[in-house]
Amino acid sequence: MRRVVCREFAEPPRLEVVEEPAPDPGPGEVLVEVDSVAVAFVDGLIASGRYQMKPPLPFTPGSGVAGRVVAVGDGVTEPTVGTTVTALLANAFGGFASHVVVPAEATATVPDGVDPDIAASTLENYGTLLFAVTERVTITPGEWVVVLGAGGGIGLAAIDVARSLGGRVLAVASTEDKRAAAVAAGAESAVDYENLKDTIRSITGGGADVVLDPVGGPTAEAALRALGAGGRFCVIGFTSGEIPRLPANIVLLRNRTVVGVDWGDWARADNAGATALARDVLGRIGRGELHPPVPQVMALDQASEALERLAGRNVTGKIVLRP
Repeated sequence: MRRVVCREFAEPPRLEVVEEPAPDPGPGEVLVEVDSVAVAFVDGLIASGRYQMKPPLPFTPGSGVAGRVVAVGDGVTEPTVGTTVTALLANAFGGFASHVVVPAEATATVPDGVDPDIAASTLENYGTLLFAVTERVTITPGEWVVVLGAGGGIGLAAIDVARSLGGRVLAVASTEDKRAAAVAAGAESAVDYENLKDTIRSITGGGADVVLDPVGGPTAEAALRALGAGGRFCVIGFTSGEIPRLPANIVLLRNRTVVGVDWGDWARADNAGATALARDVLGRIGRGELHPPVPQVMALDQASEALERLAGRNVTGKIVLRP
């Protein structure tokens, strides 16, 4: 098998590909030959040592994989050998590899017609957004939903999920290409970050109902101020690299709410719930309720380049590696 190894925390990340024997699955486990593994912004943070969790070195980045079961351990009846599955790996490590061992109960069967690249690339982003709108806030048909960072993987997933629930989406993105991708994903309007508060209020007719923010930084406060009465602001991440300090008086005014969305913490605490959510994501895709964009494809040997491109915010949508 081949896998990517990070031997030291560095910026930019320094990764190498090694060859070694494939592992054997233990009791209750399956061995998956990986067709596709998602590359996430957080993978770069972890490999550079800038994330709150630091795995023991050396380690292999990556969490969302899709591939074919090639061996099963004792006691495993499902999935069977030959089944195409997805899985989110424990602690978000180990996925940048040609083979991975995962608990059988942590896998989700990929529906017919769903490409492994799509299956791998949607688990984390779409899982985060479905967690947000099922466990943290609600979106009702006709409500205005503002999505910041709308051209990235999490932003495009936010647009798709909000659209599927009947929300009217206003996308905010930094480039023309990203705004075009946001409209293609289902946003009614797409704007840049200039005069953001006034722009949101103008387009939504007085104020947004929900803000989904994976970006942070100075734009967060402007979006918070653009919420209408009873508006909900979802803190999803800080891809800008800056954690905003949101003024409590603006939260109080007009009964606004600020909600944290930490899907990873919930998924680690509730493995069964996370697997059920992954199966829900795949089911919605298979039924045509969600329409994820096709990700960009790179080789396993290009893992460092993929992380650098994400860190530089030079990617529209998602990247997957094919081992």
